[in-house]
Amino acid sequence: MMYHYTDFAAFDGIIRCGELRLNNILNMNDASEMRLFMNGICKAVIDKLRADEENDKLYEAEKFFNRELEHEFSYSAYAACFSKYRDDAPQWERYGHFGQGVCIAFHEDLMQRMIGGVISFQEVYYQEDMREHRLVKDFYEVITKAEQFEASLPELQTLMNDAWVNSAAFKHPSFANEREFRLVASPFISNEFAVEPKYHVSKERIKKYYPLDLNRMCGKLNMHLSDLVGEIIIGPTSSQSLPILQDYLEDCGLNVLKNKICMSDCPLRKPTS
Repeated sequence: MMYHYTDFAAFDGIIRCGELRLNNILNMNDASEMRLFMNGICKAVIDKLRADEENDKLYEAEKFFNRELEHEFSYSAYAACFSKYRDDAPQWERYGHFGQGVCIAFHEDLMQRMIGGVISFQEVYYQEDMREHRLVKDFYEVITKAEQFEASLPELQTLMNDAWVNSAAFKHPSFANEREFRLVASPFISNEFAVEPKYHVSKERIKKYYPLDLNRMCGKLNMHLSDLVGEIIIGPTSSQSLPILQDYLEDCGLNVLKNKICMSDCPLRKPTS
């Protein structure tokens, strides 16, 4: 199972509307998202060029990387996040509305079957040192073998796109206890991404996201949304009534999920006012 911790407003969007939102990774709670990997890759390539005294390529490579990193928003990946941990206190606090929300368990094998194209299912890795990543060698070879360094080299741009896609799967080691997996879309790599972005407007700001139609995706595999959900866990500090949640599911035409609800066993203390 893959566990998605959220609040009840987002739960309604997933269960009643069949919509799973992919949010901009750059705006998530790890401020180093994507940047950690990209900075690590670029630094490793530059350090290797300097160590091998490839001075004629070093300056142009630095300019290229700095220019690309300035346009990070153009390379934004969008994701929905899951954990391998069931009924987990840190997950409830960070993502489950301080335990007042809900956790939806999804069947991982079915999620894997639903994806394709620019949407991938990625395990998250928690590391800062990127020197051993394959892209360091790939960048180095393209840069050093070129007779003249040009930012417009097709091989160079292909590698940069690959790097930005990979960056969505790396987080700072201090988040390692989340054991996270992600459903990730990288819209910039293809003109064939059929999902149109939407915008959530709150009192504080406007957020861009991509909605995935779970009903349509399940339908392509002759499945129902209820097949995808293995369990629904009410948060440890939630005031949600179990009978009302069961009525809600019945009115949503999801009777089969009524018997998949349970209460959290996590002894998380209720937040004080």
